[in-house]
Amino acid sequence: MPRRLALPLTITKAQARRIWLRAQRLDAEGPFGDGPDATRLAVEHLGYVQIDTINVIERCHHHILWNRIPTYRREHLQHAQSKEKSVFEYWTHALSYVPTRDFRFFLGDMKRHRLAPRQWNTSVSKADLRKVVERIRRDGPLTIRDIDDDVLVEKDHAWASRKPSKRALQLAFYNGTLVISARAGMLKTYELTERHFGWVEMPRPATDRQVLDYMLDRALRAQGLVSLDSICHLAASKKPDVKAIIESRVKQGRLRPVLIEDEPGAPPHWSEPETLESIPETLDERVHILSPFDPLIIQRKRLQLFFGYDHRFEAYVPKEKRLFGYFALPVLIGDRIVAVIDAKADREARRLLIQQWTSVSADADGAAKPLIEEALHRFEGFQLAG
Repeated sequence: MPRRLALPLTITKAQARRIWLRAQRLDAEGPFGDGPDATRLAVEHLGYVQIDTINVIERCHHHILWNRIPTYRREHLQHAQSKEKSVFEYWTHALSYVPTRDFRFFLGDMKRHRLAPRQWNTSVSKADLRKVVERIRRDGPLTIRDIDDDVLVEKDHAWASRKPSKRALQLAFYNGTLVISARAGMLKTYELTERHFGWVEMPRPATDRQVLDYMLDRALRAQGLVSLDSICHLAASKKPDVKAIIESRVKQGRLRPVLIEDEPGAPPHWSEPETLESIPETLDERVHILSPFDPLIIQRKRLQLFFGYDHRFEAYVPKEKRLFGYFALPVLIGDRIVAVIDAKADREARRLLIQQWTSVSADADGAAKPLIEEALHRFEGFQLAG
């Protein structure tokens, strides 16, 4: 007898938020434990942690991890990348730290980069590529500072380097020939991939179907409640195939359609039955000062749907047109975003500067204000540690 399909479950936006926050592990104190291993566990659970160059405060990869690991130290991520080798850098929706256990799911992308390099890598000659790879093979890991190019080339893309050897390093990285074995700020050290990981040969690549299952499972683990947009963030071409897998899992009873109350125009959502059976009734009033690149913030439409909050990233917006400030940080209390704070770390004076405070709810100027100020003191300590 055919399995009867489960009817969509209607939940409130508050319930949707609590599902997402629990999946993001922002509902508990130290959910990944302490010490260096907590970093590995956090990256494995989240699936990726975005990297960005802006450092008016601590860079976003450290910030994201600190929000989930109160005792986090920068050297913990360095240990995971360079010593334990449990995380590596690669492109997800952006350059990110990714669990090494997931390496095989990125081998297809690496092969595609070999066959069709990104626009700003097309000018790399085979001779330049061979030169940098052979130098690393012979002399060991190196950074771009270890290479002196006699000539510069014209930039043909905003993200491109003018140094031929740097372009070759970038191409070898995207090809999977090289891996970033260490990072000091934004200075990257490159090493042969197999040698870095101690592999005799590369892992077996995941099939296209396995990659799609991986994307869906990663989203379910880190988001709890998913849509095609949230699963395929900046990968729209994969939506038809992911949708087919979702429909198959719904028929098997492994996923259930979900409707969000009072949001008739919201895209279809799905969740696992066990997630829907254990929606938290409330969340503790924990305060998190979030990076604009945090997984909770980076998908703007989803954020607006669940929280009713429209975040603006204004680092590249002219000053006179900014609403929240250059590098605005949303403040989460429990399951509500109550304020947005534009902060800057004055490292010489060893203090955190509040450039602008924008209240999103009355709480931010009332009962919640002392909680936010206390969180800012902790945040300042994190900025100035080490």
